[in-house]
Amino acid sequence: MSYPIEVALRYLGSKKRAFISVGTTFAILGVALGVAALATVMSVTGGFQAEFRDKVLGVNAHVLVIKYSTDFREYRSIMDQVAQVPGVIGVAPFSINPMMLTHGDATATGVLVKGVDPARSLGVGADGGVPVLDLPRHILPGGDLSGLRRPGAKPPERAAPPSLPDVPSIDADAGARGALEPPDAGAELDLLKAYEARIQEDERAAAARDAQNARNVDADPEPSAVDLEGTADAGADEGEEAEVAVAEGAPRGAIEPEGGYGSVLPDDDELPAEVDPDPCADKEQIAKMPGIVIGAALAKNLSLDLGQCVTVTSPTIGFSFSNGAIKPPVAKRFRVIAIFEAGFEQYDTKLAYADLYETQAFYDHGDTVTGVEMKVDDIDNASTIAREISKLLSNGLYYTMDWEELNHGLFTALRIQQIGMSAVLALIIVVAAFTVIATLIMVVLDKKKEIAVLKAMGATDGAILRIFLYQGGIIGVAGTTLGLLLGVAVCKGLLVYGFPLDPKVYFISRLPVQARPQEFVITGCIAILICLAATIVPSLYAARLRPAEGFRAQ
Repeated sequence: MSYPIEVALRYLGSKKRAFISVGTTFAILGVALGVAALATVMSVTGGFQAEFRDKVLGVNAHVLVIKYSTDFREYRSIMDQVAQVPGVIGVAPFSINPMMLTHGDATATGVLVKGVDPARSLGVGADGGVPVLDLPRHILPGGDLSGLRRPGAKPPERAAPPSLPDVPSIDADAGARGALEPPDAGAELDLLKAYEARIQEDERAAAARDAQNARNVDADPEPSAVDLEGTADAGADEGEEAEVAVAEGAPRGAIEPEGGYGSVLPDDDELPAEVDPDPCADKEQIAKMPGIVIGAALAKNLSLDLGQCVTVTSPTIGFSFSNGAIKPPVAKRFRVIAIFEAGFEQYDTKLAYADLYETQAFYDHGDTVTGVEMKVDDIDNASTIAREISKLLSNGLYYTMDWEELNHGLFTALRIQQIGMSAVLALIIVVAAFTVIATLIMVVLDKKKEIAVLKAMGATDGAILRIFLYQGGIIGVAGTTLGLLLGVAVCKGLLVYGFPLDPKVYFISRLPVQARPQEFVITGCIAILICLAATIVPSLYAARLRPAEGFRAQ
């Protein structure tokens, strides 16, 4: 061991001045706290990134191909093309549309119902194929994805537009009757004339009756009292005859209902089951319904459990115009076959999975999809594979994106947060470096005589410089080591304790922590470099000190 290191160690443990060793201790503790804080924050922010990435990729694919048009019927040929791209290990079609789910009196709006191929997307009944989605590993116990597609299910047929009426033919003499005049125009004209003549005849008859009544009133004198009595007697006789004419057994007088007037009508106008049967109340009919997979939070909001019935309705207000026809909102009933918990509140409350053929039936577009999704062997190469697929399909009809671009805002915010917080907390290490500078300056001022003796004995400026560089480096290494150990302990404690978070705010229920070795190594190297940089000024001052200046005070 060279004498600069021995002298540096001696200066660290000096007993002559108590404030030197105390100052060294505080310098080491300052560096340790800064390193521990930086390592912990980097682990937490990295945990957020890893957690959100796992949640996103747990229910989504790595690469998507979407057509700019809603008519994507050639998706099978696109799947064959992208399956040949190196790195793609799974391909599947999908459709996604906002729907409204109802169970009993509970309703959830804005739920995205994603139609998937059970074999290609989830691996249900697949012969060794790689499923595109990792949804099966998020299924809660008791769920079974095998009932997602009904036996014999087929893609829906495309609804044909309504036929237009035939174009009327034009005869040679069309100019005499008018262009494009229908052949029965004369018959319709005769009918209108007949109606007009009937109306005029009725008006003439009514006018004649009014004139006759006016003449009778002018000719007849006022009726006498005898005539009025006779008229009254005649009316009474007619009333008696009318009363006699009432059917036998008919109600007479005041009629009071059986329950009296104090009875109360029911609040809900419920029809009996035989009049309006409820399919969700019949277990046999529920067993025949297509399957659906919903999130755990959504199942809790709708009070749903496995095997129960849920109604899915297209969220259209009133009637909609589609393919030349007016259609009411489409509602279908599904059977809950599985419940998944992705751990991401946004997915657990607003996402559901159903068979692709069943979701296609909500619209009259036939066998068309929203897009094609793929799974790659390395998610870090997803962007490169997406660019290759984009070049393969470079005809302007399709748009390709990877999982990070699909959630660009989320991951960009997380990355900026990690960089910003790391930069701010790195200032703690810089502050600790000033403590190192102050400690070394105090050591240099206190050891002026020893430095002068060493120089008088032949020590070079470089040797003196290394003494204090070693001292600052030892402080940095000791503080960094202690800080990294403290950071590991804090991360382990957070993992064991499971610090709770509000899922409505942070989308996850626990504070994620991911202690990666490379981040700890980077943090330690930065801290040591800052401490070494802090020792340059005091070391240069000591190296330039002349022996005469050291003995001047003596």
